[in-house]
Amino acid sequence: MLAIGGNALIIDKDHQTEADQYKQVKKTCKDILPLVQAGYEVIITHGNGPQVGFILERSEIAAKANGLHRVPIDTADAETQGAIGFYLAQNMKNFLAAEGLENEVVALITQVLVNASDPAFNNPTKPIGSFYSKAEAMALYKNNGWAVSEDAGRGWRRVIPSPQPIDVIEKETIKQLLKNKTIVITCGGGGVPVVYQRGKLKGVEAVIDKDRASALLASQVKADELIIATAVDYVYINFGKPNQKKLAKVTISQIKKYIAEGHFAKGSMLPKIEAALKFLEAGGKEAIITSPGKLARAIEGKSGSRITN
Repeated sequence: MLAIGGNALIIDKDHQTEADQYKQVKKTCKDILPLVQAGYEVIITHGNGPQVGFILERSEIAAKANGLHRVPIDTADAETQGAIGFYLAQNMKNFLAAEGLENEVVALITQVLVNASDPAFNNPTKPIGSFYSKAEAMALYKNNGWAVSEDAGRGWRRVIPSPQPIDVIEKETIKQLLKNKTIVITCGGGGVPVVYQRGKLKGVEAVIDKDRASALLASQVKADELIIATAVDYVYINFGKPNQKKLAKVTISQIKKYIAEGHFAKGSMLPKIEAALKFLEAGGKEAIITSPGKLARAIEGKSGSRITN
């Protein structure tokens, strides 16, 4: 199981166009190729935060200019799964063909079940979409029922819930695809969040943490390894300080000690480590955190932070 972060799609604020994203995805797929060549059964998950934000901003502009309907967040989640999945699938297929490999590649629109009673629905905290003045935000709260909050002094934004994933609806399909040597691109952006309402699935406006969903799916398909590709080659303690130290190989108990000591930031590395721990505690053998460019060396044991049982 390979979970790729935002830097696999957008490298910085000056390279956000569709052409820029396609170019970066192509580079990421080249980095993924050694996993397939090494004989791994590969599942790829990916983020979608900026892309959902772009869709919602376009939706807002269209709503204000022409009165067009606003795009619901669950629909935007599905749209980004399709677009990013297309970029990944096409580039992976091209690299495989160039190497004479016959693996199929499929991008799967994936629904992830959450609990309608999850406390997150009463405490939305994830900022998303456009910035507004306070007056605009209050009007959206009144007219649309949106939860809104000031975002670090930069303006007001919509905030949405981030509930815990409890089941990947398409997990059995994913298992069957793996048996047929298919590379599966799935759980994009953590999956489209759904709940059961009167026995039927229904989308909800929320966002699921991509690494949490990846850990859940990795456990459900009984993956041996969870690899989280992010912006750094290693996990560090005392990050950015003179006594910074990279972690090459650590146990669950050691990494929990570092968490308790406050070494990992809540908005960046901590969720990735928590996802790795969840996977390991559910029976996974090993979790690796590294950068996309170091994937080949990581599977050889020459780079990346390895958390083991």
